[in-house]
Amino acid sequence: MASTKVIEAGEIKVYDKALLSFSGVDGFDVYNCSIPFKKDNKTYIYGRVERRNEWARSHVRLFEETEKDKFTVVKDSMIYNYLEDPFIAFIGETLVLGGTQVEYDGGKLSTYKSCFYRGTDLNDLYLFASAPNRMKDVRLVELENGNIGVFTRPNGRVGFTIIKDLNELTAENMQNAPLIDAVEAGEYGGCNQCYYLRSGKIGIIGHQAYHKPAGVVHYVNMSYVMDIETRKIIDKKVIGTRSCYTDNDSDFKPNTNNLSDVAFTSGYVMRPDGKVDLYSGLKDMCEGRITIDDPFADYR
Repeated sequence: MASTKVIEAGEIKVYDKALLSFSGVDGFDVYNCSIPFKKDNKTYIYGRVERRNEWARSHVRLFEETEKDKFTVVKDSMIYNYLEDPFIAFIGETLVLGGTQVEYDGGKLSTYKSCFYRGTDLNDLYLFASAPNRMKDVRLVELENGNIGVFTRPNGRVGFTIIKDLNELTAENMQNAPLIDAVEAGEYGGCNQCYYLRSGKIGIIGHQAYHKPAGVVHYVNMSYVMDIETRKIIDKKVIGTRSCYTDNDSDFKPNTNNLSDVAFTSGYVMRPDGKVDLYSGLKDMCEGRITIDDPFADYR
């Protein structure tokens, strides 16, 4: 695998690219979204909604796709306050919405953790599980036998365990998930969206990151293939970088922080032509899409 520290965007074949637009939330950025998903014959996406320069004051809103790469907030839909970086999973007919919940004490950020909502009606999801404090980026995937794979993220590493149903998604089970070899020494990362493949393996779309000189944070989009029996990562590669999503920084709104090289992965959606649309938050201010080859084509 090419090192994430030296990967060049030119090594990644990009067939199409776009920045997503979001209507109905003037004055707010929308980024680090879930993947688009279909429900009741419509396409939706959950987005992290936040004012510029108001870190850790996000909320999550539901948006409906009105045109390709264009989304409008669903009026009167539920607002998930102090929730960041939403993600979704379908477990049977149940939709699970997750995100990172931040908590304050005395006006200061005190802790954060992954929280999970479930239901079959987008207007009636209820909180049912939380990760241990300071554990985010927990992800779920339904397996062929009805069990559920759970990927955890303790201390910048990645763990994996299997539960029988959503009632077993407890902080204790997440805390005790054995570590897997998804992250290299000196880097940190996590899973963003997971897929059960026809080969019986799990495809993971995730992120990996490290700090560059002068404090700049570098995040890239990753894909992993995990063998469920051995819990080993057997294929790992970079599938997107921040520069893949736009040819020029003038496409972005101005910002002055150290997040100029961040591509925080959302996940991908399969296309009819066999390629995939990969979605990613960019620079903590917007959401982008690129069309690439299916990273799991050899395992389907």
